Amino acid sequence: MHPAARLLEGARRSNIGARAQRGVSLFTSYFSQHPECTQLRGNCQSATDSGNIKPLEGVKVLDLTRVLAGPFATMILGDLGAEVIKVEKPGSGDDTRFWGPPFVGSESAYFLSVNRNKKSIAVNLKDPKGTKIIKQLAQACDVLIENYIPGKLAEMGLGYEALMKTAPHVIYCSITGYGQTGPLFNRAGYDAVACAMSGLMHITGPEDGDPVRPGVAMTDLATGLYAHGAIMAGLLQRSKTGKGMHIDCNLLSSQIYPICGHKLLVGQTAGLRKVACLTQIAANFLNGGIEAKRWGTAHGSIVPYQSFKAKDGYLVIGAGNDQQFSTVCRVMDLCELVDDPRFKTNKLRVQHRKELLQVLTGRFSGKTTAEWLELFEGSGIPYGPINSIKQVFSEPQVAHNGLILEMEHPMAGKISVAGPAVRFNSFNISTTRPPPVIGQHTVEVLKSILGYEDNYIYELIKDKTISQNEVQ
Repeated sequence: MHPAARLLEGARRSNIGARAQRGVSLFTSYFSQHPECTQLRGNCQSATDSGNIKPLEGVKVLDLTRVLAGPFATMILGDLGAEVIKVEKPGSGDDTRFWGPPFVGSESAYFLSVNRNKKSIAVNLKDPKGTKIIKQLAQACDVLIENYIPGKLAEMGLGYEALMKTAPHVIYCSITGYGQTGPLFNRAGYDAVACAMSGLMHITGPEDGDPVRPGVAMTDLATGLYAHGAIMAGLLQRSKTGKGMHIDCNLLSSQIYPICGHKLLVGQTAGLRKVACLTQIAANFLNGGIEAKRWGTAHGSIVPYQSFKAKDGYLVIGAGNDQQFSTVCRVMDLCELVDDPRFKTNKLRVQHRKELLQVLTGRFSGKTTAEWLELFEGSGIPYGPINSIKQVFSEPQVAHNGLILEMEHPMAGKISVAGPAVRFNSFNISTTRPPPVIGQHTVEVLKSILGYEDNYIYELIKDKTISQNEVQ
């Protein structure tokens, strides 16, 4: 048997459920493309409500992103019930599949961390038949999200302007490094560079030391969060207007402007220009001309608000007002500081930062972290230890909040990843699909969504336009 035929036969056996669901998929796809029928769709869903209907069930997302910002956004959409179809390059797939160690079996932990609740299809976009598949899927989907360099997809006939002619209902979200236009628009976007150019790295690090990159890709993650929110806004807007739109979202703007500095394009551009991730740092400069600096763990405008070294580790405390400062002094048996004229107000404490911190640092070093945590318990003061990652996942509150998800992966076996940060009282998002292997769902998607026949799929596999993983 030809390898393509063997793959197709395996996919057929595993696709019985998909065939049974085909009518439902076509039904939900129709109503997703006809916002005027929203009420009818809602009534039909209510009639089949199993008690755990997620808000994005019936919404299809065509995911042409890779690495972190885009996959993080689509993972959240998948957690909320969307059917996310991840398009990958046959053979290699998403870049992060090879970002390791560590690997869990043959799978990189990095990829596993941001790709749950997705289906993977392997399509060669350099093949005209491959781009045709993407165009047809765009027509059947509600959202298309991509993170190519501006103009790259347009060269393939997959840009916003081209797709809007055949899929005017689609919410088309582009994630780039610097935006769709401007002097830097054609540069590749990377978290560390955007972190540097946006000023985030300038304000991160020891007070008298070098700039420091945050321990995780905060610019990518912020962009993914903003992109997810913008897509949700786009879907809401479409329910009112019946029209799709283009969302321009980029790494640089995610540190400077709200809603990632994106533009929702519906006929005309509505640019949003207010400070967001840089918050008071940007406001301080824009309104007062005050250049920011690095403070280590400390805060430029609040004292005390930083980490302190105990006998065996570190903890962080904060005193955001005079009453909290008084409580800190009482807990630490330093009541004389409350009446000290140098420390009466936060403004004075900022001015006399060094003198105050010298006293507090000396006192904190006299007890263990556990002793200080016990003393601050119930005080109303914001406080907590600086945990190692092992300690993080030993925290009872982390387990209580359901932040550890366990799944059975077809290649890696049992895996655990960090779970969703938000909980809802009307549905459960902890039931998840494991991250897919490359091309795991190619045949299923082409059959259930596009209605492709076996013979044509066989030819596409044989011609290497698509690939289907043998894992089902």
